[in-house]
Amino acid sequence: MIKAGFGTLVGRGYPPEIAYFECLHELKLITDLVQAGGISFMYNQVSETARYGGWTRGKRIVTEETKKEMNRILDEVESGSFASEWISENLAGKPKFGMLDKKEKAELIEHVGEQIREMFKKK
Repeated sequence: MIKAGFGTLVGRGYPPEIAYFECLHELKLITDLVQAGGISFMYNQVSETARYGGWTRGKRIVTEETKKEMNRILDEVESGSFASEWISENLAGKPKFGMLDKKEKAELIEHVGEQIREMFKKK
């Protein structure tokens, strides 16, 4: 969801730095609020605009099809088919893993994030 949101904003012309802040940088704040007091607590700490958007738009992102796919993935974990796939990947020298890792590290959000985090470092 982070990368999809980032890609959506950048694709619509938002500067990557702004998209990074909106989709990734504020994530820790949100998760810290949820951990501190639950989802309702978090909603009471953010703006009413964000709260309303979450309540009215969230179900358009996490749809019934998304929930079905989550169940299919859990089936793969519980049946052992994911573990078998991962074992096979390791036995083969992790070619897919390596390719996916390289692709992940090349994402624009990773490069923008690196630059922004560097600016936040204490000198």
